[in-house]
Amino acid sequence: MTKPLVVINVVGLTHEMLGSETPNILSVANGGFARPMTTVLPAVTCTAQSTLLTGSMPREHGVVANGWYFRDLSEVLFWRQSNRLVHGSRIYDEGKQRDPNYKTAKMFWWYNMYADVEWSMTPRPSYPADGRKVLDSYSNPPELRDRLQDELGIFPLLRFWGPGAGIESSRWIAEATVRVMSEQQPALTLVYLPHLDYDLQRYGPDSPQATVAIREIDVEVGKVIDAARARGAEIVVLSEYAITAVDQPVHINRIFREHGYLTVRREPLGWETLDCGGSRAFAVADHQVAHVYVNPPNDIEAVASLLRSTDGIDMVLDAAAQEPHGINHPRSGELVAIAAPQAWFTYYFWNDDGLAPDYARTVDIHRKPGYDPVELLMDPDISFPKLKVVSRLVRKLLGFRYYMDVIGLDAGIIRGSHGRLPAAGRENSDGPVFVCSSKRIERDEVEMTDVKSMLLSLQFD
Repeated sequence: MTKPLVVINVVGLTHEMLGSETPNILSVANGGFARPMTTVLPAVTCTAQSTLLTGSMPREHGVVANGWYFRDLSEVLFWRQSNRLVHGSRIYDEGKQRDPNYKTAKMFWWYNMYADVEWSMTPRPSYPADGRKVLDSYSNPPELRDRLQDELGIFPLLRFWGPGAGIESSRWIAEATVRVMSEQQPALTLVYLPHLDYDLQRYGPDSPQATVAIREIDVEVGKVIDAARARGAEIVVLSEYAITAVDQPVHINRIFREHGYLTVRREPLGWETLDCGGSRAFAVADHQVAHVYVNPPNDIEAVASLLRSTDGIDMVLDAAAQEPHGINHPRSGELVAIAAPQAWFTYYFWNDDGLAPDYARTVDIHRKPGYDPVELLMDPDISFPKLKVVSRLVRKLLGFRYYMDVIGLDAGIIRGSHGRLPAAGRENSDGPVFVCSSKRIERDEVEMTDVKSMLLSLQFD
């Protein structure tokens, strides 16, 4: 008989955090075991989750970052949601092969749309033609969204990302997951709780705010743990990466622009946008890793030399050097830059803030050609930020177009990042963790690529 299993993804959790602030998670470790876990390069959400579920490296599953350059479109696309972007057999695919009655609930893990699971839910706003953004979610089956939002309210997207991101979104996900588990009794439940990500990036992993965030997320994890125990399920709490302290933003695209590799387009309304297809080299920045796309190929050596001489860059991987890291895939850049431990990469390509694109001062994860953690904070130069937000929302309620320009352009405000591999001897604090309710699969070292087989062993062996 298939043993039910609940996997709780607590983003940013480390082995070092387990203790008095995490009694619920620690209770799982005390009944089973906890180990630091290796991660993959880049240590970012979409890549790590794809490895956890397929047991393969990015060169096989193809998810080389949270976003990448689609060469045939000449566009950078971030945070796509189709499961068909991931290659390889997932844990729930193999579960179905072993047990025809195997069913899965996938709650807010990435690439949820069109995954071969019975129940899933993920944020998915609606964008009417008049320019508004209407908060909404996507679920399979569709009525799951309606029922959960009738019971819990509309999913709080503004608490899931942006300056307002906080515990409310993780609380909603935890309570929704408990309902699905109780009503549907899935063999496998996957739940993603993002709360630690926020204040660790805003204020740093050693900040007082980080301690509060750890305590808050443990409460929500505890709700899922209690529901899992009520079913007699095995429990795994894991994470994707650790967030480490940073104080140096590296404006990699500005460097390319300065040296004549990057091309911008001056838009009719006055701002600049990145012209990827017209650039000889540009970077898709994703936390502490950047895929660098170079065309023509005879520029690769010169671009690599430029990057290696840049302060804040630790390593530059060409195609041959990408292979040992398992990131040699056609979606990867001709070069992959890795930031120094205290540094991270911005996507900024403009030299004059007056020419920054319209999306730069907004929360806009899909239009920006790179990841922007500054979206987590209100622009400190706004004198009365709450008043400005209210004025924009009034325009929205009145049916007018509105521009929520509340994000600053000073990347130096960020205090935490991730994406690098942990340094030797720093795994407890600089790497993810694997916590399991059963000693049966205990081992001295947990590789991220082994997690899929370990989870299947919990259910079937």
